[in-house]
Amino acid sequence: MRFAATESAGARRIIFWRHGRTDWNARGLFQGQEDIPLDELGKQQAREAAAELAHLAPTRLVSSDLGRAADTAAELASLTGLSVELDPRVRETFAGQWQGLAFAEIASRFPADQTAWRSGEPAVRAGGGESRVDVGQRMAAGTLDAVSSLTAGQTLVVASHGGSIRAGLAALMGLPPELWSSLSGVSNCHWSMLEELDQGPTGISRWQLTEHNVGLSSMPSTPLEG
Repeated sequence: MRFAATESAGARRIIFWRHGRTDWNARGLFQGQEDIPLDELGKQQAREAAAELAHLAPTRLVSSDLGRAADTAAELASLTGLSVELDPRVRETFAGQWQGLAFAEIASRFPADQTAWRSGEPAVRAGGGESRVDVGQRMAAGTLDAVSSLTAGQTLVVASHGGSIRAGLAALMGLPPELWSSLSGVSNCHWSMLEELDQGPTGISRWQLTEHNVGLSSMPSTPLEG
């Protein structure tokens, strides 16, 4: 979804880019921090999306250290000459007992926690692992460290995961945690863009969501976390 952006020539930008499809995505399994590789469609998605993102002339490329994100980022690196910088802070949510389970099985075995998770309760821990607030805090820290080296008009691309991208967007925009679920998820190989509005009196940047869950028409839009 593209919004009416401010399009300031001097604004720094952050693009959160979800990895391509995996076999576990196709099967509806919660991946979490399991290191599941891209499937053949996922590799194709990464190549096609990278060609589109290369037109935005990114300046820096950071990726989760999980293979599905790093391999997605590598497609953009090959077109731009950028190095892929791995940062475990932009990994997917650690989902404890839920990792490797189908979403229907999670609902059956952990009904109360799964209902709370889906309703967006900020403190609930996925499978006894991380909460969305935990993920948002580390995503924001890793992203802000990376963007701090950019100058006016430059663009950071962060190759990450569905759940962590949504938490990172919400944290960087300063949304109250109880409202984070108002942001939709991001589909495989789709991306969302934040543009810097200004720095307030404390020197902290404010970020505006200018694109969300954007991708090529050939890519299905079925956002799922995990």
